[in-house]
Amino acid sequence: MSITPLAALPAVRTAPAFRGRIGRDARSGHYAVPRRYRLHLSTACPDGLRIAVGHTLLALDDCCPVTFLPAVPDCPDGSHAVLRPLYEASAHRYAGPALAPVFSDGWSGRIVSTHSRDILRDLDQHFGDGAARLYPCGAEGGIEAVERLCAEDIEQAAQRAGREGGDPQALAVLLAALAELERRLTGAEFLVGDQLTAADIELWVALVQLDTVHRNHLDAAAVHAVAGHPALWAYARRLAAHPAFGTHLDLDGIARRHHGRCQGLEAAGAAVQILDWAGHAADAPGCPRR
Repeated sequence: MSITPLAALPAVRTAPAFRGRIGRDARSGHYAVPRRYRLHLSTACPDGLRIAVGHTLLALDDCCPVTFLPAVPDCPDGSHAVLRPLYEASAHRYAGPALAPVFSDGWSGRIVSTHSRDILRDLDQHFGDGAARLYPCGAEGGIEAVERLCAEDIEQAAQRAGREGGDPQALAVLLAALAELERRLTGAEFLVGDQLTAADIELWVALVQLDTVHRNHLDAAAVHAVAGHPALWAYARRLAAHPAFGTHLDLDGIARRHHGRCQGLEAAGAAVQILDWAGHAADAPGCPRR
């Protein structure tokens, strides 16, 4: 698996409107102060789910509060009306969609960032107590490689493979990526090193999307091929039972969000569920969260 800088990740969703970062001192404009910032997330969205899991792993409830948004946005363009004032305060005559996730600054009433991976990095670097690290020293390259693999060879490939008429080449890319991950996870508990990292969050969210969203547009043979990676799906099942993961898994919200946005045709693979996500998440202490 080649390592590609994070900046080279393709824009698989709407490009982030704001990409401010948290610095270490006042000269940066945004610096780390407990309860100064707030997250606005929908866990039915993969970006929101990724941040929510990381936020819980870092135990940041008191330091950086979260406002959870509805699974289905209340505006036709995908906007959340409650976020509109933040967007308008942050950019003069802002006319674009008010999308989640948002990392906002309570002091200024403006948005710091809408870029999920930047947000997660800043939470880890500037707000965590150091006991848990999502980006441990020396692991950044490996984590970026996993981010690229999930974005390009799982998410984008699954989308192309599920289009009407199918795309055999895209399916081959997807299956090759899953085979590589299967090899890495055979006999290993985590993707990078010997602890949970952002790479595990990234892959787990990608697998949730693969089984709850993209599977609906694949034929049954393709879904059986996707499911034929026992170490990979055992890993997904194990993480679903972890309290930081399973308590944020909103299967009903994911389904409603998908059906509200998707215009593709349902395929035979929709009937072939790979994991019982609800059952495994129910094993997570404290589930259901909401």
